[in-house]
Amino acid sequence: MKLQKATCFALFAVLELAADPTRQLAAAEIADKYGISLHHLAKVLRDLGRAGIVDAARGVGGGYRFAGNPKRLTLMDVIELFEEIEGDTLGGDEPRAPTDVGRALRLVLNEIDEHALATFRSITISTMLKIVRQRPWTAALGERRPRRRAQRG
Repeated sequence: MKLQKATCFALFAVLELAADPTRQLAAAEIADKYGISLHHLAKVLRDLGRAGIVDAARGVGGGYRFAGNPKRLTLMDVIELFEEIEGDTLGGDEPRAPTDVGRALRLVLNEIDEHALATFRSITISTMLKIVRQRPWTAALGERRPRRRAQRG
């Protein structure tokens, strides 16, 4: 399952704002941190505001603040605002050959998509923030240290 840019931007923004719900951030701060288009992010934040996930304050010193419940809001709740989630539409351009092999492959790809959707439905914003704080990727990176070259003498 591939997420659209708007969906990724929404997840970045929600997680950034939910990390400290008392903090108000300007859209430009979020865009700069993630290296994304401010214009595109502003549209995403507007949609998140309409959904009641973020609150917006206008004017000098304005910005956005997380307004959702991080223990109840799931990744899927955010994703569904920006993606059309329907039966056989998740696979996109995958093979649809009218053969037994094509049908079998499509069946497997649909099952993978269903697992992805179930995972998105089960992971809350609170859980994601715990994962971010734990930084499990650093341990994996630490195991793959580059070897030092022997010095030539």
